[in-house]
Amino acid sequence: MLVVGLTGGIATGKSTVSSILAAPPHNIPIIDADLIARQVLDPGTPAYKEVLSHFGPSILLPPSSSSSSASSSSEPLPIDRAALGQRVFNSESDRKVLNSIVHPAVRKEMAWQVLKCYLRGEWVVVVDVPLLIETGLWKWVGRTVVVYVSEQIQLQRLLARPPIPPNPPLTREQALSRINSQIPLPQKLPYADHIIDNSSPLPTVSQSITHLVRSWRRESESFPGWWWCWVCPPLGLFRAAWVLAGRGKRVERRRKNTRGGGASGKRREQEEEVELKVMGGGRRERD
Repeated sequence: MLVVGLTGGIATGKSTVSSILAAPPHNIPIIDADLIARQVLDPGTPAYKEVLSHFGPSILLPPSSSSSSASSSSEPLPIDRAALGQRVFNSESDRKVLNSIVHPAVRKEMAWQVLKCYLRGEWVVVVDVPLLIETGLWKWVGRTVVVYVSEQIQLQRLLARPPIPPNPPLTREQALSRINSQIPLPQKLPYADHIIDNSSPLPTVSQSITHLVRSWRRESESFPGWWWCWVCPPLGLFRAAWVLAGRGKRVERRRKNTRGGGASGKRREQEEEVELKVMGGGRRERD
């Protein structure tokens, strides 16, 4: 089974790409790390208790903003995710604490869901992880897809998002703070096996995704074949180890090329720009 990591940056349209992959004719199972992260912070969970212990009750929704069932004094109040987000986006130390609490729980649930897809006989599964690069999870997927737009488009889309009641719309400074809390998108490109330019019209993006899925299908049908790996788990583990080892070497070569200075470094940057425009979601072939 091919495990694909889907990532990008805030407001790059990663959810749009994910929804296209999940819909017919592709019908690819999606494991959404954001959704899991919300679930692991549900009232009463171990992660909820740890977060509340560190950040205090100021990050909780007031009783009037909660559902009638949660407003009872006998039940814990939900976390105000906007307030928590505002705090961690403006404090690297708080962000590290939150990640140290949430990420292990998310990884555990993601691994379990990947296993369930494998047991169902799926030929591919996409794990949608905003911090795929930052957390090092790119090392554990067979292919990495980066959804790319310019920072200007990121900012425009983020400012256009409707606020989560009762919070006001984001200011420009708040939006930039959220963008800057993540690795800049150009620095994620060396990790990408595929790049989707999501500044293109939706039909163009959809067509790029179709070509991309076809390339995954061809890859999965190559020797030893995904169904052999399903029948013989040791063979699947061997193939996975072989794929991951090869990916690590390719990523390191790309990063060295990107860091290269002088004319060669500038030439590589120009090649990346041209590659991004012409690929539209296609697979890198030079590496």
